[in-house]
Parts: sequence; structure tokens; C-alpha cells
Amino acid sequence: MLRRALLALTGAGALASTKARAQAWPAKPIRLIIPYTPGGGADGAARLIAAQLGSALGQTVIVDSRPGGNTTIAGIAVARSPADGYTLLMTGGSTMSVLPLMNDKLPFDPVADLAPVGMVSRFPFILAASATLDVKTLAEVLALARARPGELPYASNGSGGMVHLGMELLAYSAQVKLNHVPYKGFAPALPDVITGRTPLIMADWAPIAAHLRSGALRPLAVTSARRWPSLPDVPTVAEQGFPGYEMEIWFGLYAPVRTPAAVVTRINDELRKWLATAEAREAFAAIGHEPAPSTPDEVRQRVAAEQKLFGPAIKAANIKTE
Repeated sequence: MLRRALLALTGAGALASTKARAQAWPAKPIRLIIPYTPGGGADGAARLIAAQLGSALGQTVIVDSRPGGNTTIAGIAVARSPADGYTLLMTGGSTMSVLPLMNDKLPFDPVADLAPVGMVSRFPFILAASATLDVKTLAEVLALARARPGELPYASNGSGGMVHLGMELLAYSAQVKLNHVPYKGFAPALPDVITGRTPLIMADWAPIAAHLRSGALRPLAVTSARRWPSLPDVPTVAEQGFPGYEMEIWFGLYAPVRTPAAVVTRINDELRKWLATAEAREAFAAIGHEPAPSTPDEVRQRVAAEQKLFGPAIKAANIKTE
């Protein structure tokens, strides 16, 4: 009886200690690591979230850019950090859904080593063609691809990324072969796209908006399940003969696995509260995103669904990363 009483007291003491630590959190600045370079849409979304969480939690949230390695550098940094709520990762399907499908020798397991906190934002890719290419519809692009199997080039912002995957998913769905030309980002790719050297590109709103407005690029399709408010006259890929095609990019917050549940819940509560406001909708619209509040379990479900969707296209195109 004495031993049982001591064990009960020990357990109660441990629980109280855990609760006390959770209640004391955060007692110092929080790092929000992103696997992308500063200045892009991901960086803009991260800074919005950092400012809001910092205000809500009463601590500075520092955005820390760690690009490279197809997002593995940032992923490893967070996975190997202490599970104390002071290191977070903002990433999306590129890390969580498709990276494990393209590399079976990763130095970490994104799904097992990282715990979802909640979604941040979502947005589609836009399939666009150079004005020098004589096409006005997706059907005309695919007709060119069928007439020149494996020759029609498209630009991506890097091999093994979501643009590469999105185009190969389209090619797989349409049963055509395209010529992938990877660049080190959108900035070096766009001059070649505009001049027609590499006349097709799939990209998010931010890097190509000015060229769409000027007419240098012609939008042919959006990759989301429904039309995008910024381009209401541009049909989806699904509308143009490919029902079920959906390529919606998203960002979410992750923490090292075994981060205290109370901390994850607190961040998720603050995140969802703000993302539901008109202020958040306006702020994200300015960078071409939509807020996407969710529970951690909804993030898990999305990753599982994307792996099921993208797996066949990755296998058919033999997309691998080092």
C-alpha cells in the first residue's frame, strides 16, 4: 500500500510538473524555421504568422530561413530540436507528402519525426504559357505535346519540387510526355519562359503576377479544385477534361514529435482564431494565399490523401531526389 501511494504521488508530481512547464510556456523567443529563401510567398506567410503568434503569445517569433536539400535541411533542423515548443517548422506537401515518396534514404522521417500543429494557408499553381507560344487553352498545349512527344519544354523552379510534380501529374493524367527543364528558382526561369525558350511554367501567383498583367504570360489553367478568386475567368485543370486533378499548395506548422500536447493545442487555438478573421483573409490575399485553419488531425489526413494521389505520377515519371 505504501509503495502504491508513493507511485501515485510520484505520478501526480510528474503530471503537475508537466502542466507547470506548459503553463510557463513560452518563456523565451520561438524560432519558426522555413525551408525557403526570403522574399517569396512562403516567407511572406511565415512573417504574417510570426507577427500574429508573437502578439498572441507575448514572445518574439523569429523567422529563420533554411533553404536547400529539397526542404530536408529545415526539416532535419526541426526534427532534431528539443520538443519544448520553441522550434517550429512551416512547410507543406513538398516535405510531408511527396519527399518520402521520392527518396527512401532520407536522414529523417517527416511523418514520424514531426507533429502537425495546424494549417496556415493554401493556394493553387497557375499553368501559364509564353505569349510567344501560339496556344490559348490547355487542350492546345496538350495537342502540341502529342504532336512532339517529349519535346515541348516546361520550366520548373527545381527538380523534385511541387512544380515538377504538378506538371508530371498533368502529363500522367493526359498521357503525354513533356520536357522538364529545371531552374534554380522562378527568377532565373522566367526570362526563358517569357521569351519562349522554355515556353510553359506552373507557378504560384507571386512570381508571375506582373507578367500575367502585362500579357507576357497567358494563364491557361489553375490547379485547384475550384476557380481561384484572383483569376476568376481562368478554368481549372479539372474543368478542362481531367476530373479529380487537384494540385493545391499549402503551408502548415509542425513541431518536433513529443512536443507537449498543451503547447500544440495553444498554438493551434491562436492560429485558428486569427486565420478565421477578415484581417487574415486580407493579409493572405495580398500574397495570393487563402487562410486555411485546421486541426492537427486534418493536416494528417491531407498528407495521407496527397501521398495516395501523387504516388502513381511520381513512379511513372521516375522522380527521385538525392
